[in-house]
Amino acid sequence: MASLNPRKIVVFSGSGVSAESGLPTFRDSGGLWRQYAWEEVASPEGWRKHPEVVQAFYNERRHLAAAAQPNAAHRAIAALQQFFEVVVVTQNVDDLHERAGSARVVHVHGELAYARGEHSGLRQRVGAEPIQMGQLCAKGSQLRPDIVWFGESVQHFEESKAHIAEAGRLLVVGTSLSVFPAASLVHAAAASADKVVVAFELDSPPDGFDWLRGKATECVPQVVARWLEEAARASQGQPA
Repeated sequence: MASLNPRKIVVFSGSGVSAESGLPTFRDSGGLWRQYAWEEVASPEGWRKHPEVVQAFYNERRHLAAAAQPNAAHRAIAALQQFFEVVVVTQNVDDLHERAGSARVVHVHGELAYARGEHSGLRQRVGAEPIQMGQLCAKGSQLRPDIVWFGESVQHFEESKAHIAEAGRLLVVGTSLSVFPAASLVHAAAASADKVVVAFELDSPPDGFDWLRGKATECVPQVVARWLEEAARASQGQPA
């Protein structure tokens, strides 16, 4: 069993965080899965059937993500680093956490800013640039988006689980907790950890979580301000 670290915070984030930066989510009423069949653009079968369509879909997602800016929730999460060891475990494929200043970000569903060889798995950074059909990795296979599609294994699962298990505080934000196995990670949190979930999409929070039902840009800064104040008081020898 992991030893609980009271100075460690894990933030587990989903698309609801980036939605307020203008990036479309996948599952809400206006989400991408209302416009596209996931089987066509987010599965190995879809890639084999019409890779040029899948490539175009993610090239557009990459363009939009590069144009988006971090919002108040991203910035507040980064501010936690003033007093805490912070690890962001995100289901998001954009880099808004990094651009807001978060130093340790674990992407369990891949990253738009990277491509990988279809057969080699060799990764390379593409930034905001589109990936072209016929564009190959250094080992000679077609570059595809470095995105975890349905039916593929999530990345960094055990690493993320270990971070959550030892965190004294867990903030879950912007996720419906309906995409597995990534959503199961929150259950690795210790019973004694301070656990907060910020989301509109839930019918009810996981057991042991405080639930703030509101916008990430409003609720996350509130949680962060409280935790930072507690840490500041503790550093001065004052009761929390």
